[in-house]
Amino acid sequence: MKLQKLALVSLCLFLGAASSPAAEVRKRVALMDFDFGTVQHWWSGNWDIGKGISDLVVTNLVKDGTLSVIERKKLDSILAEQNFSNSDRANPTSAAKIGKVLGINAIIVGSITQFGMEDKSMKVGGIGGSFGRLAGGAVGKKEGKATVIIDARLVDVNTGEVLAVASGKGVSKRSGMLLGGGAATGGGFGAGGIDMGSSNFQDTIIGEATRAAVEDLSTQLIAQAGKVEASKVTVNGASFSVPGASVGYALGSLNDGTGRIGIFVSPH
Repeated sequence: MKLQKLALVSLCLFLGAASSPAAEVRKRVALMDFDFGTVQHWWSGNWDIGKGISDLVVTNLVKDGTLSVIERKKLDSILAEQNFSNSDRANPTSAAKIGKVLGINAIIVGSITQFGMEDKSMKVGGIGGSFGRLAGGAVGKKEGKATVIIDARLVDVNTGEVLAVASGKGVSKRSGMLLGGGAATGGGFGAGGIDMGSSNFQDTIIGEATRAAVEDLSTQLIAQAGKVEASKVTVNGASFSVPGASVGYALGSLNDGTGRIGIFVSPH
């Protein structure tokens, strides 16, 4: 009886409802923080816009469900172990190596190529203070629309091949000052600690442009998810019988193509 219970529990953990010897699992990806080395640093503080935008894209991909995205803590842990520098953020070859360690099918890397005013002639200075007003630096003498452009590549971790490219662009529907042109209320800020998912940031023109660019990029990535080859779960095992029992069992392993193997016991 105990062995039969073990068999049922093992089946639930490893096989679920699948009855065929091979079943397709969801396509697993990871998203690197976007590189923003070419963007003019107009904000004050240590604000990592690459991480902020990456988190917004991950949220969209998870909500859609077409791709299975690994959690941020696991990615950060591997990056720390592998001594992965910020300069490697947009490097497909380096990212593919990290992807293999993570046991995923593809990795998404990219760059933020524009993050600021549509009119590049406008002078930009450091910004600090509270939402709704500016203090400590100005964005030119006239107001303009905010523009954000993000480029991304979907890379196969096994071959290093770029499977797909996407470019998201967002322009604010209104003009204003980058971090002071919105209807946000209250809350002081320093550019080093802005939560790009917060309503305060979303209410600014740069936040509005960021959201539009992220939505555009996410839609393109999801549309090209079919180019990622999913892992296959294969079942290999051998049959044996238990003396004194009326039921035979199969002992074997499950391999989803990423190197992870699970042992299971199932009734014939």
